[in-house]
Amino acid sequence: MSEQNPPGLDLARLAAHLERERPGLLRGPLSAEVVQGGRSNLTYRVTDGVGRWIVRRPPLGHVLATAHDMAREHRVISALRDTPVPVPGTVLLCEDPDVLGAPFYVMEHVEGTPYRTAGQLAPLGPERTRQVVLALPETLVALHSVDPEAVGLGDFGRPEGFLERQLRRWGKQLEASRSRELAGMDELRGALGDTLPVSPAPTVVHGDFRLDNVLVDAEDQVAAVLDWEMSTLGDPLTDLGLLAMYSERQDVTDSPVSTTSTAPGHPSAAELIERYARLSGRDVSRVNWYTAFAYFKLAVILEGIHYRFTLGQTVGAGFDRIGELVPVFIDNGLTTLRKG
Repeated sequence: MSEQNPPGLDLARLAAHLERERPGLLRGPLSAEVVQGGRSNLTYRVTDGVGRWIVRRPPLGHVLATAHDMAREHRVISALRDTPVPVPGTVLLCEDPDVLGAPFYVMEHVEGTPYRTAGQLAPLGPERTRQVVLALPETLVALHSVDPEAVGLGDFGRPEGFLERQLRRWGKQLEASRSRELAGMDELRGALGDTLPVSPAPTVVHGDFRLDNVLVDAEDQVAAVLDWEMSTLGDPLTDLGLLAMYSERQDVTDSPVSTTSTAPGHPSAAELIERYARLSGRDVSRVNWYTAFAYFKLAVILEGIHYRFTLGQTVGAGFDRIGELVPVFIDNGLTTLRKG
């Protein structure tokens, strides 16, 4: 349901800014609704009754600006506009916090569905579900084929030592939320560090590539890739490992984490990996390391959510079960890593 002023979005101030920066864009007064499903940044669907746009801004009361870099998201989406990677068109970036209380950007609205659960996929049937998911490695190959220099992203990250820095970063995140004993977590972290693979040539990486971060259109094609807040230049196989991890069936019930992999017709992780390898020509022989690393990252993220829940800093359904999932993902990470 549309609201006149949803939390974090003053529509009068937004309209005034758009009129100044993009005169003639608006045809009437604005209304907006919060788009559910985002993990951190706030997303709004805005309309003037004729056109529709998406507004993205950091969460309310955020502290670490680097974790919610609007200019970074806007830059990568703009750079990929004329490539085979499907992304929304960008309208403007505003880095002045006086307008909405934080930096934000506006992009075009793209029609499509972000499938987040097996239940949402079920009406498609097994064959359509299979085709939808098989489009993901194709989209990933398109992204990893983009020449960063050619699209102005040559300085978008520091590929040297990428995996070591990623492991350190998530290790620090773990320490920041460590409040209980987690059997196997330190073992998984140490084993990942002891078996670091040699990265292939760097590419633009999405950082959080999975089915519910893309929009699928009525023809079952990927209409747009969303949520670029973790994008950078780095090891492309980190994207593949994350996709593989989310495509493996987890031994959990009633999970608040994505359940799309349990939908009838969903391809196996092995099929998606094989398809990526065939289309990209990359060596994926160490993909188990990358998948185990994805399990480690998700375990750290979930532990952080659990820690905030114990402090009373989260509200909403499902948070009380997050802590039970962490050991499952640790065990899955260790099992995957031992496969070599």
